[in-house]
Amino acid sequence: MESTPALEAVTSAGVPHRVVRTEPAGSAEESASMQGIPPGALLRTIVVRRGEDDYLFVLVPAGRRFDWPKLRAHLGVSRLSLPDADEAQRVTGYVRYTITPFGSTTAWPVIADASITGQTVVAIGGGARGVNLHLAPSDLVAALAAEVVDVTVPEA
Repeated sequence: MESTPALEAVTSAGVPHRVVRTEPAGSAEESASMQGIPPGALLRTIVVRRGEDDYLFVLVPAGRRFDWPKLRAHLGVSRLSLPDADEAQRVTGYVRYTITPFGSTTAWPVIADASITGQTVVAIGGGARGVNLHLAPSDLVAALAAEVVDVTVPEA
């Protein structure tokens, strides 16, 4: 079993979790099904750029997308953008589709969508394709010092 910076970080921090390994999935729904969780419990980690060398992670449940106006209003900024894959890898240490706040090369701020609080368990990437961390939303929020804010809307 290969380790990742994410697995090492969550373990060394003493965060209660379970590692769930699956084959790489073709969609969020397929990934949730393989992990035995509802799609809304599967979190995508989105890297957002606030400015020059200033980023944050936004945790977005499957079936939802973050809402730019809500996020800008919460952060008190008028402009945000998404870095390309190379820039995201440079600032997190992870390639696209494996990005997670756990074990990132820089501990950027984290915003978790408020909808996660209704879940019993959430799944977040473990730093490699098919590697997932299952943990209680409250443990996730505490471990990452995440702000819990309503920043998403249902996907169309």
